[in-house]
Amino acid sequence: MKSLTKLSLPGIGLAAALMLPLAAAATAAELRWGASRDIDSLDPYSYGSTFTISTLNHVYEGLVRYDDQLKIEPALATSWEDISPTVRRFHLRQGVKFHDGSAFNADDVLASLTRVSDPKSPLRGNLPAYQGAEKIDDYTVDIKVTENYPLILNDLTNILIFDKEWLVANNATAPTDVGAGIEGYATTHANGTGPFKVVSRKPDSETVFDVNKDWWDKPRHNIDRIVFTPISSPATAVAALLSGQIDYVEKAPLQDIPRLKQSPGIQVLAGNELRTVFFLFNRANKLMASDTGDKNPFNDAKVREALYRAIDIDVLQKKVMRGLSRNTGSMVAPAIPGYVPELDERQSYDPEKAKALLAEAGYKDGFSFTFVCDNNVYVNEEEICQAVSAMWSRIGLKPNLDTAPTSIQTVKFESGKFDVGILGWANEPMIDSYSILVQVAHSKTGTSGVFNWGGWKDAEVDALIDAAGKELDREKRLGLQSKALLKLKQNVDFLPLHQQPMAWALGPKVKSVVQLSDNKSRHWLTVLNK
Repeated sequence: MKSLTKLSLPGIGLAAALMLPLAAAATAAELRWGASRDIDSLDPYSYGSTFTISTLNHVYEGLVRYDDQLKIEPALATSWEDISPTVRRFHLRQGVKFHDGSAFNADDVLASLTRVSDPKSPLRGNLPAYQGAEKIDDYTVDIKVTENYPLILNDLTNILIFDKEWLVANNATAPTDVGAGIEGYATTHANGTGPFKVVSRKPDSETVFDVNKDWWDKPRHNIDRIVFTPISSPATAVAALLSGQIDYVEKAPLQDIPRLKQSPGIQVLAGNELRTVFFLFNRANKLMASDTGDKNPFNDAKVREALYRAIDIDVLQKKVMRGLSRNTGSMVAPAIPGYVPELDERQSYDPEKAKALLAEAGYKDGFSFTFVCDNNVYVNEEEICQAVSAMWSRIGLKPNLDTAPTSIQTVKFESGKFDVGILGWANEPMIDSYSILVQVAHSKTGTSGVFNWGGWKDAEVDALIDAAGKELDREKRLGLQSKALLKLKQNVDFLPLHQQPMAWALGPKVKSVVQLSDNKSRHWLTVLNK
């Protein structure tokens, strides 16, 4: 767990908060969550969004989960053992009920694994080694993986379990896909085994969760209801917190933290999360919209290095991130297994060198390209892209900045309709560098490369990742992964920026909350003042 700093927040104008569609009167045991964005769907398999899946962990559960120290512990499975190099047997928890009263058993596990591993499932990359599953009896399941795969438990922390009967009855056995616009019953309805159940849902307005009084686990919270309200404006969210309209914000605006120390009863838990934010390049044969014809400059490492050297990372850190991000040359945070210190060494900021590299590559006068960014996913993302766009313009490049909400940009990324884009990766649920390597860096093959949006491919990197994926010796496996990360760094295949900051703002009603470096809200661990 990261060390956390407690800060206080100052007051700002409250007029904007009066516009919020929040409940007029809150009960003593109600947590009012002013979320920075809405969840993508009530279906946790609909898109590989950490925020959506972590929110839905209040409703659904996996066979295993992470504890307060990010160590794996039992959840819907009570124990497990290896049967062979390709089979792990799970013993399921008995007496568990879904929110509609149906009993949990092995059929539900098999149906869920079949659904999430479907070729059309956006979350299939979270089970890169999955080969199938077999029911031994009502409370025993064998899960088959590729030989000697070491990370199946890590993967399963984010594979949440559905009720088979509910899926079948509601024609919801097929996966949905936010990026492709494919919806279904599970998009707007939910039925899990978790500590809270969904009682109402108004997309982009409000989702209400009531406590599951029949939860199998011993509650550590004292909440009866969570009212989840997406508030896209940071200023409005802070104003609502200070006025008492909401109790919790999971993305406090960085610019408000230093000057909000005088507000009584307000706290901020601040630190750096595991997520690394970086730029990626489309490596197709030609750019989306450019003056380079049928040639793609980003297939030249000199051009990629030029974009790297044109970024003044210290200015970004100081001005845009308010000094709270952690500059990095690495694709993974230091806490992620596979990280080595050499990865953190950045190429120096050198705009003149950048211009020279462009000239050597044949682009002395620069070129135009499409630069796609979200504006509601990462911390200060739009400001990052605006600042970097200006830096690239100074070396003669012509970035056409395209910013929009993730609901619009996801389609562009998944269909390869970008030249340069932004991505943040926390290596969840694995908490291991194999996550970014197999899902982002690997070529698109089978379950690998699900987030390989730009068609990049390196046979040597693929071979290192494939070898790591079947190496049971932890040190050898991490050595292979470090080599792959170093190879990506040498080739400037991606352009890392920083590990982004996290800042949660808490109102006087919240007595205690658990914050870990994965930046997931776990309100079954939250205690309210009464």
